[in-house]
Amino acid sequence: MDYRAVETAEEYVARLETGADWRTEIEALAAAVDADAAWFTALGAVQDAELWFYDQDELAYAPIEFDEPLEVASCVGNVSWLDDERFAHTHAVLSRPDGETVAGHLNEATVFAGEVYMRVFENSLERAHDETTDLDLWPL
Repeated sequence: MDYRAVETAEEYVARLETGADWRTEIEALAAAVDADAAWFTALGAVQDAELWFYDQDELAYAPIEFDEPLEVASCVGNVSWLDDERFAHTHAVLSRPDGETVAGHLNEATVFAGEVYMRVFENSLERAHDETTDLDLWPL
């Protein structure tokens, strides 16, 4: 395990714009407040979603698309640099009207309503390729 201490700089709350892309809105918030690294939680509802599942044998993401209204029962993630852009690594648990849930890496979703809490770190984090997992991870 690798780790390091982080100091927090500021905290923000935001409301996501209806009709916008969920993850893009979080990245826009990070850019607006000049966050080079942050942790966030969010909740709300989306009109559709594309989740990704990472196949650990194939070392590749597989998309799962949902063309239906879903509640965002839980959303958690972090912001760091990836390929010279702020990237919101976002995971979500989405629920249907009957309470059934789907979950995974949230690639994109159309916001119906969303609220975000973001805690910004003092120092930046930049993702780097990890050979073992074939993922871009924090090099700590």
